[in-house]
Amino acid sequence: MSPQEHEGGSAAGQHADAHKVSHTRGGGPGGAFNVVGKARRRVDGRAKVTGQTRFADDLVLPRMLYMKLLRSPHPHARIVKIDASRALAHPSVKCVLTGKDVPIPYGILPVSQDEHALCLDKVRHVGDPVAAVVATTEDEAEAALALVDVEYELLDTIADPEDALSKPEPRIHDYGDDGNVHKRVAFEFGDVEAGLAASDRVFEDVLFFEGNTHLPIEQHATLAAVDENGRVVVYSSTQTPHYLHRALVKALGLPGARIRVIATPNGGGFGGKSDPFNHEVAAAKAALVTGRPVKVSLNREEVFYCHRGRHPVLMRFRTGVSHEGKLQAMSLETLLDGGAYGSYGVASTFYTGALQTVTYQVPRYAFRGCRTFTNKPACGPKRGHGTVQPRFGQEVQLDKIAVALGKDPADLRLMQLAQAGDLTANYLKLGTIGLRECIEKVVEGSGWRDKWQKLPYGKGVGLACSSYLCGAGLPIYWNDMPHSGVQLRLDRMGGVTCFCGATEIGQGSDDVLANMVAEVLGIDPADVQLVTGQTDVTPIDLGSYSSRVTMMAGNAAIQAAERARDLIAGPAAKKLGIPRDRVAFQDRRVFDVEDPSKGLTFEEAIVVAEAEHGTLGTVGSYKPPQSPAKFKGGGVGPSPTYSYSAAVVEVEVDPATGWIHVEKIWIAHDIGRALNPVLARGQVEGSVYMGLGEALYEESAFRRLPQKLSRANVHKFPSMLEYKSPTTLDMPEVVTYIVEDPDAQGPFGAKEVGQGPLLPIMPAVANAVFDAVGVRVDRCPITPEDVLRALDDKAKGGAGRVGPAAFPAIGWPEPLKVPPPWEGGDGTAVNQKPRRSRPAAAGK
Repeated sequence: MSPQEHEGGSAAGQHADAHKVSHTRGGGPGGAFNVVGKARRRVDGRAKVTGQTRFADDLVLPRMLYMKLLRSPHPHARIVKIDASRALAHPSVKCVLTGKDVPIPYGILPVSQDEHALCLDKVRHVGDPVAAVVATTEDEAEAALALVDVEYELLDTIADPEDALSKPEPRIHDYGDDGNVHKRVAFEFGDVEAGLAASDRVFEDVLFFEGNTHLPIEQHATLAAVDENGRVVVYSSTQTPHYLHRALVKALGLPGARIRVIATPNGGGFGGKSDPFNHEVAAAKAALVTGRPVKVSLNREEVFYCHRGRHPVLMRFRTGVSHEGKLQAMSLETLLDGGAYGSYGVASTFYTGALQTVTYQVPRYAFRGCRTFTNKPACGPKRGHGTVQPRFGQEVQLDKIAVALGKDPADLRLMQLAQAGDLTANYLKLGTIGLRECIEKVVEGSGWRDKWQKLPYGKGVGLACSSYLCGAGLPIYWNDMPHSGVQLRLDRMGGVTCFCGATEIGQGSDDVLANMVAEVLGIDPADVQLVTGQTDVTPIDLGSYSSRVTMMAGNAAIQAAERARDLIAGPAAKKLGIPRDRVAFQDRRVFDVEDPSKGLTFEEAIVVAEAEHGTLGTVGSYKPPQSPAKFKGGGVGPSPTYSYSAAVVEVEVDPATGWIHVEKIWIAHDIGRALNPVLARGQVEGSVYMGLGEALYEESAFRRLPQKLSRANVHKFPSMLEYKSPTTLDMPEVVTYIVEDPDAQGPFGAKEVGQGPLLPIMPAVANAVFDAVGVRVDRCPITPEDVLRALDDKAKGGAGRVGPAAFPAIGWPEPLKVPPPWEGGDGTAVNQKPRRSRPAAAGK
């Protein structure tokens, strides 16, 4: 049984089928369940319950129930009637929930509160849940789904963004900019049209990046129970326990103090577990209704229905350059297929245009983005959230510009890199930039200058660069509170307990926290006990997303540890009879830096400090610096600093089959400072693996069934049998360079490494294919069929290109016009209406 199965409790009376299970994470003193039952008293040192006894390491609780979700077979339909009477008559079924039982909507963003635990009035994609069946076994719950009768009234399907633009009715949601358009945004930073007109050459390209999913090894799972005090306790594989807690408070209508969320260690997330999900809310409601622990585990097909993966994005770039290739102006338009719900979609829309100015100097920049609702599972944040698709477009177009101008693609980039400390056209403040060294490393290591345009036909190399956030500069709910907090407790035996809301999803955040505390206090990381991801025990951390944990939780941990060090140093100095500024911490000792033989053990130093101060504990917190962007929409993109990557990919393309074999990859990542080089390299190579999957195989494409089969809009690749992802046998040799250029904003100078190295891989593959066989595939993934079509087009005298032909006409709003800093701008839009004042209690 998993840890989730070992934990649970109920305040709704004990059942005859109660059984005893072992206590694991979250139990014990201060844990989720101390005593089960209503009446209790102390007897011989034990907590005793009427008829049952809870010993130190054991827990008595009702037998667990299992939940399965009944999902819609239709992409768009009104729910006319749900009859659960046959299911409720089943002897193993304990309850059936429908949307009427959980009618309050929720969502991850305050502007997109459009989801329900179970659909209330209509379904919006195949797989939308309409009922939850709770039974004594998972098999019985699954079987009972067939006993729930649902009557639907079918509605027209909005299959893709073009449908959404042309069909305002039926609306998928009653909110949004208009019809089935969720969000339109438009910005101009300088006179872009004048910049394009003054350019020596203008390049226009339309490209498409297909959506794809996260594919973590661990599927979604949740266990919910009610403890002896009537609190709902939810164990879930979530990246954002704080925001899940917030959604549960709203959807269940309970005070926050009555709900506890424990984020279990995740078997991978990649952004796919960043939303609050319907199965999490439904399980909590079922636990309240039944008074028993309720567990739900999604199968792989259901994970595809949850989705929140990469948005399919159509892009149009218009870029003006000088004869030498220097960027003069850039205009970017994006069209996003958002799926059926808002999710992070508004932020995703902004992110498709936010970071184009961070890698290279762009004097004038315009961005327009449009997200549409469609009858598909909702898209959301996947590794590199919103920035991967336009990075593909920008890097492929730069390769085209270099070829057209007769320039080496590496030199074209090196001549116009953004500079450390720059303030970009769209008011993003840059920190250290190690991109020049990244490019030089991969160029030299790969033998780029001896290979580009010089290899035999069928072999080629491609280069691309990227940049990424080190944590979002603003919280989802805007407020002035810290983004991350850490509490430290120091005990008399020399141990340190670190409490933090950050969630370990396989990225190594627990290791980073322990090592930072240990480094400051001069102890071994094994001496640091971590308690993480528990909403009523740990201080708030906003979650494991946007590559923010090392930056934000790390800085908070360092601050808390430095305060703890200061608490200890004074009393230790008195005990040693030395000035305070001569106290040093190292090797589990507190000693005189001028006479290291004179000192105390760390344990002795804590005892001395506790005798003077009382119980020892400290706190630390972190909030990013304020962004210079003052225009509406300027909250997406700011970060304390940015990471940078460069990659060279070498491929062999078979012109007879179109098959692409990636032979070797060289990648360099500017990490600021590598706190754990082994973990850092693992993250870089994991990004390469995921990037190759997106470049060559992975796509969350949909197809319409024939009329006789309902015309439903369904997954083209609905399981891991059809949805192809690279295996270890598909991985080429990867040469990794860790470039260290410490950044003052980062903890010990560190920057992110979890997402940035993914971004250059897809465009580098596309550029390598062109170098190998002379054709452009302006879409991702790059399939053998696309290569063959492009080769056939070239053989017939065409351009030798496969990709979208045009970008649709969109009714853009008037752009916010923000003069860039070098034109006297101050970060304010000259045509922006005054903002309404933000409420003082803006949330968490």
